[in-house]
Amino acid sequence: MSTRRSAVKNIIAGTAAVLGTSAFTASSFNASTKLKVVKLKGNINHSVCRWTFSKLSLDELCLSMKEIGFSAIDLVGPKDWNTLKKHDVFSSMCNGAEISLTEGWNDRQYHSTLIKNYTEHINLVSKAGYKNLICFSGNRKNISNEAGLKTAAEGLKKIMAHAEKSGVVIQMELLNSKVNHKDYMADNTAWGVELCKMIGSENFKLLYDIYHMQIDEGNVISTIKNNQQFIGHYHTAGVPGRHEIDETQELNYPAIMRAIKDTGFKGYVAQEFSPIKEDKLASLKEAIAICDV
Repeated sequence: MSTRRSAVKNIIAGTAAVLGTSAFTASSFNASTKLKVVKLKGNINHSVCRWTFSKLSLDELCLSMKEIGFSAIDLVGPKDWNTLKKHDVFSSMCNGAEISLTEGWNDRQYHSTLIKNYTEHINLVSKAGYKNLICFSGNRKNISNEAGLKTAAEGLKKIMAHAEKSGVVIQMELLNSKVNHKDYMADNTAWGVELCKMIGSENFKLLYDIYHMQIDEGNVISTIKNNQQFIGHYHTAGVPGRHEIDETQELNYPAIMRAIKDTGFKGYVAQEFSPIKEDKLASLKEAIAICDV
């Protein structure tokens, strides 16, 4: 099973993805799965993360999404944007400017590289007509939370004027440090909110990953309601295991989606679960239906 860490590493390195074909050819998934769902309500803007369906070609994934009824995809870098545009699919969360998940804004030694990368990618994102660009805190590596907070704010402030002028929102993802990303610094909402306050820009937001924050802090609905002004994007997955968001896991996604809708959120909710059922596109269809409140 491909991991997100390896997927991000491949994107940064610029390597071409080697896409498997077993059970994922265009003929097999179109023939075996009736993808169409009832007309979506329009209260939630749906998306899906590219890496979770890496055995599909990007063309195949775009066609499947359109069949289900949504047209946005997360975590696609500039080299693949032409494919998205060919299918009229929106890049709801762009990436490629980061060094890695572990080497981020909380460590001053990476600032010069990150400032260069993000300045260039802000230009690319804006020119392509997209809006969101992901970033990461990096691991603690014996840096205190307070020091990392100040360092991250110091570095990010150096790109924010350019992001504001370009209409691009920089979004830092919150990841759990208990199971998947040991030592990651932005592992709780309070740290991320404080960073937002220190930066003081509407073009800096948090990517609130529901799966990750359930593991590290829980209290998901109250946290969303109390911090809605700092959240610009959502990711989903089932807990435990990061698999389908169906009845096999502990989160009540319809209730969470209703809470998100009630805040007036107009951004994207992206599915980021790793499907384990045989019919993986049926799992995606079901996830969209569950979240379409």
